[in-house]
Amino acid sequence: MLKRFVLAAVIAAGFAPGAMAQSFNFGLWGDMPYEKAGDAPKMGALIDSINAANIDLSLYDGDIKDGSSQCTEAIYSDALKMFDMLKKPVFYIPGDNEWTDCHRTNNGGFNNLERLDHLRKVMFPTTDSLGQTKLPATRQGKLGEKFVENMRAVHKNIVFVGLNVPGSNNNKVLDEKDCTNKSARDAAQCAADNAEYAERDAANIAWMQESFKVARDSKAPGIVVVIQADPGFDWPETEEVDESKDPTREGYRNFMNKLVAETETYAGQVLFVHGDTHFFKYDKPLYSPTKMLANFTRLQTFGSPSIHWVNVAVDPASQEVFTVRPVIVKQK
Repeated sequence: MLKRFVLAAVIAAGFAPGAMAQSFNFGLWGDMPYEKAGDAPKMGALIDSINAANIDLSLYDGDIKDGSSQCTEAIYSDALKMFDMLKKPVFYIPGDNEWTDCHRTNNGGFNNLERLDHLRKVMFPTTDSLGQTKLPATRQGKLGEKFVENMRAVHKNIVFVGLNVPGSNNNKVLDEKDCTNKSARDAAQCAADNAEYAERDAANIAWMQESFKVARDSKAPGIVVVIQADPGFDWPETEEVDESKDPTREGYRNFMNKLVAETETYAGQVLFVHGDTHFFKYDKPLYSPTKMLANFTRLQTFGSPSIHWVNVAVDPASQEVFTVRPVIVKQK
């Protein structure tokens, strides 16, 4: 009787009955390892923990290095080696430390747009996932070209979306001071950065909206949207402060407004995942501290020097769909 009642509820909500049998787990991690924090010796235990877990896949939400080390070729090849240590599929979503911030003098004074081009060529050798087991994915761009980093994979009727929305204000330059502070950039490079931001922001929004359409059309009970940046939710949560209106967060406002609009018209659950701030947090930060968007949940993952990960259980027949459990990795 209970099973028939749950099945009727799922059908009434507009979801496919086949979703009843599609429970599984996936992992989330990122912002590691950082050389300045001495994370390298801890990574073996983390990889072992993820490999030992009963998960179908994991997603890494950016920052394959710390923000004050150089953007050399080795950081990308080392990251690929790390991802290849995982037995299950892993999807990599770019962070600011490996391209947006490479213009900084302590990062080597690289042309950050050249580093973005390089990242697109080397970090996505296939449209599929990384890891020892591959999971097919759809990419917004062709291999080696613009927006190849934006991915979508549908696994057991859950839609996974990865988008290149990094820290440092999404590569949007606010003014001349912002352009040249601790940076090797000149005015022309900053103008190019702003043009890059505008083009990528539009592409990100289009890919996100298309992914919600896929979720609606397939009657998916949940969608997982993964970016690297903390887009400026209130912290601490107060009615007097709206961190999203901080100029240094202006690069996220357009994307987040469109994400809210998609969530409002989606019948399922939205799990919005980001890193960047390096401490675990799980809450409902929209619309405001006193009014939530019920089907929108934010999950902020661990980061250096906290070398841990997050295990998410998917139960399409439950009201919440996603159940989150932080995994604290004990060092040997």
